[in-house]
Amino acid sequence: MSKRLAYLFLLVALFGNLSLTKAQEIAVLQYGGGGDWYSNPTAVPNLVRFCNQEIGTVMKDRISSVKPGSIDLFNYPMLHMTGHGNVYFSDEEAENLRAYLLSGGFLHIDDNYGMDPYLRKELVKIFPDKELRELPASHPIFSVHFKFPEGLPKIHEHDSGRPQAFGIFENDRLLILYTFEADIGDGWENPEIHNDPPAVRLKALQMGANIVKFAFNQ
Repeated sequence: MSKRLAYLFLLVALFGNLSLTKAQEIAVLQYGGGGDWYSNPTAVPNLVRFCNQEIGTVMKDRISSVKPGSIDLFNYPMLHMTGHGNVYFSDEEAENLRAYLLSGGFLHIDDNYGMDPYLRKELVKIFPDKELRELPASHPIFSVHFKFPEGLPKIHEHDSGRPQAFGIFENDRLLILYTFEADIGDGWENPEIHNDPPAVRLKALQMGANIVKFAFNQ
């Protein structure tokens, strides 16, 4: 273990778990590499309002962004990450994210179309000994509140691929959820942005609420 990583785990022991157990907030991950981490600006605020109304969370809809190398990660039990393009984590950022996730944090990554080939190689930096595993439709995240018996819903059509949810686990705990070929974040946005029918937006918001509830309960 590097000195920096040992220091991070010391900080987690002193402050991280305390913050994660008391907080009920989501932040957007401001990653480097040139990808548009800031895409879907209305998505998470709309999801937060839906969760407050439908599943009893008490979150502020003024969403903060946080960089992967910042100690501020540990103020948030859940991070959301999206975009269309390149993703890059430095070694120090990957160490910080690893410490955050192993201390109880949760990262949801939603491919907004085009992120996949860049993301996968960066996830190896965070967990070189772990692989993405596809979640079956029977996984609790699909039924923790709203029921999705077929698994992840399809919100936007890009390459006509089936929607897939992948995870990285530590024992049985889900650390990272990666939603692919679903683009559920687009469904959280204001209705005039993508002109999704109300039923499609509702499915996206309900699946998002399941993710939030699962992450917070975990």
